[in-house]
Amino acid sequence: MVEGHSHRPTLKQSNKRFKSKHATKSSLKDAAKGRIAHTSPKGSATANASAQNRLNRRNNAKQAQAKKRTALVSATRLFSGVDGAPRIVAVIPLSPDIDPRSIVISLSESLDVSAEDCPQSGIWKMKAERFKTSLQFINVPYKNFYAALDACKVADYVVFALSTSVEVDTWGDTLLRTLQAQGLPDVVTVTASDSTIDPKARPGILKSLLSFIQYFVPSQTRILDLFASSDRLNALRALSEGKPADVRWREDRSWILGETAEWEDGQLKITGVVRGSSLSANRLVHLPNFGDFQISKILSAALPRHSKSGQVATMDVESTVLAEPNAEEADSLVSSNDPDDLANEQTWPTEEEMNGGGDLEQSLLPDAGKGTTPKIVKRIPKGMSAYQASWIVDESDDEDEDPETKGEGEEVEMQEIAEEEEEMQDMPMDDDMESERRVTFQDLDNEEEERQLNSWRNREREEEDDLQFPDEIDTPKELAAHIRFQRFRGMRSFRTSPWDPFENLPRDYARIFQFEDFKRTERGVRRRAEQELAVVEPGVRVTVFLKDVPQDAATAGPVTLFALLQHEHKISVLNFTVQRNTEYDGTVRSKDTLVLCVGPRRLQVNPIYSQHTRGGGKGANNVHKFERFLRHGLTSVATTYGPVIFGKQPCVFLRETSDAQAPQLVSMGTFVNPDTTRVIAKRIILTGHPFKVHKKTATVRYMFFNADDVHYFKPIQLHTKHGRTGHIRESLGTHGYFKAHFDGPINQMDTVCMSLYKRVFPKFAKLWTVGGVREITTADDDVMEE
Repeated sequence: MVEGHSHRPTLKQSNKRFKSKHATKSSLKDAAKGRIAHTSPKGSATANASAQNRLNRRNNAKQAQAKKRTALVSATRLFSGVDGAPRIVAVIPLSPDIDPRSIVISLSESLDVSAEDCPQSGIWKMKAERFKTSLQFINVPYKNFYAALDACKVADYVVFALSTSVEVDTWGDTLLRTLQAQGLPDVVTVTASDSTIDPKARPGILKSLLSFIQYFVPSQTRILDLFASSDRLNALRALSEGKPADVRWREDRSWILGETAEWEDGQLKITGVVRGSSLSANRLVHLPNFGDFQISKILSAALPRHSKSGQVATMDVESTVLAEPNAEEADSLVSSNDPDDLANEQTWPTEEEMNGGGDLEQSLLPDAGKGTTPKIVKRIPKGMSAYQASWIVDESDDEDEDPETKGEGEEVEMQEIAEEEEEMQDMPMDDDMESERRVTFQDLDNEEEERQLNSWRNREREEEDDLQFPDEIDTPKELAAHIRFQRFRGMRSFRTSPWDPFENLPRDYARIFQFEDFKRTERGVRRRAEQELAVVEPGVRVTVFLKDVPQDAATAGPVTLFALLQHEHKISVLNFTVQRNTEYDGTVRSKDTLVLCVGPRRLQVNPIYSQHTRGGGKGANNVHKFERFLRHGLTSVATTYGPVIFGKQPCVFLRETSDAQAPQLVSMGTFVNPDTTRVIAKRIILTGHPFKVHKKTATVRYMFFNADDVHYFKPIQLHTKHGRTGHIRESLGTHGYFKAHFDGPINQMDTVCMSLYKRVFPKFAKLWTVGGVREITTADDDVMEE
């Protein structure tokens, strides 16, 4: 029997083994087969947050919450208690129909507090028993620009009052931009109570005002309408609770808002609460509009305690001396050095000077005594007064006449003179009258008046020409170029060519102070301020006595006092990075007179502008190009002489107008450093025309007009507007033509240029006040320790 055939099975299915994610411990132990898993040393429970268990996470969150609560309590402790410092609130109206007093009255009505004694302009204090604090309002009238700036510098909160019927004008827009650049504390925006507005239109008006104010203060989320009682209470709650935001430039500085100011025997007594940092009697203080002054002493001025009825004081607290200046550590009012001219280079006297030459003997002659100099005698008609005689012009036409004509008419003139002599008399003329006649007003002719008018109108056109043809000037034909540009120099490379910052310095540089290491000095000043012991802590109510203060300071409205750090009275070179205000369309030229607002100071300055290097670097030689105009969209560096500033202080440049309280905002920026070695080089470009061209060689004309100038400027490198560089080979003829060779073929349509550079310096700043300008306080001698 034949056995049946069977094939090898090929369709046998073998399934993949099942892998369980939740394997048992025994199965995992069998799979490991004795291997031990490696534990990472970095995977500790403290280093890896994901390894913390739920209890640890809850504990960390609780500790962070307690830390924040403790910081908030310590920050608001200054305002709590019976003798707590009041919260300073500046009320700034932005429309002419807004009355700051009505705003304060509306806020006080929410707490049923009478505000009948609230002034139209000044300080008014209110106790908010519901919130366990007190508020000190500074009412600033409309269109009082600089008072608004000073009030916002010392305020904890700023209340902007808007109108529901009148738009914010140009003055309010300028004020908001200036305050935005200066730095604002917490802002609360309200609208005045107006019952004439339709209730249906009120939400749309508030929405429009919110959109406007958010452009300047983006943190604003709503406009509080004082017509509604709930919004009044919410506005007062925003001013009375929480911690006020810190203003960056006020860190580590102290200030006092004067509640009272009295002037007595040359000393000004200011009573107020110390705010910010601790106040030292050894440091100088600054009063806006008046300058820097020394502290004589600081006394305590605690508020008198009253009984529960609030009528009779139970006890008067005597004032005690809290701090007095130390004669060895106190800062002096010296702001600049006294230049020693004998320390400069001296030339050896000549033999004639050593022997006492004729010039020396002539200089030793005494002046003529009073009344010994003969007076001028004039021949005038009889009966004429001295005033009429001063207008008679002496005519001396005899010198211009022809001798022949003079001889022919001599007989006729002699007869006429004999007749006139009988009617004339002699009158001596005073020198003062003659000098007064010489300095009388000179009326310009029409052509000269038209020329000066056109030059004044062409300021904008000059800025456009400088933008299109930067630094290009025409070589004068009447004066030799090597005389006209003798202070200029040539540079092969603007960024790398050496330039000694201490050569050919003006005499003003001997008056200023220079820091060897400004950052190290600043750290040392702040460290010593923290370690000083004889200071008054913030929150203490004191009376500060200032020396040699003008009597006008006591009656100049709310007095604000700012403490200065050590060396902040010294004069040095100040550099600011600035940008133009986009809304200002006028021309801003270097050395134009502006008002600089930086920190607590206001100075009248004439800044010069220079290019701002990308990244703020110096380059190899610290040379920066001078800018004739401050242009839109570019960051420039403004340089001037002024008192030293520590920290990144914001700055604002204003231009005065016919209205003293309505200036124009020109630019804003930040203080950089007091670098005295920064070289600001003014560039001029002399241009010439390639008269004849042969490949790389060209004959150039119209750059110079004589051969001496060509030889004088021969070592300086030439360049063209198409990027070629070259040198002068030789002079051709006597009219300033020369042959030049370049590094490549030159085009007939190209322009040959030569760049020359000269270092420029700023002017000294003056203390600007609302009523005028004052000199910064100085003295005879000083030694700077840093």
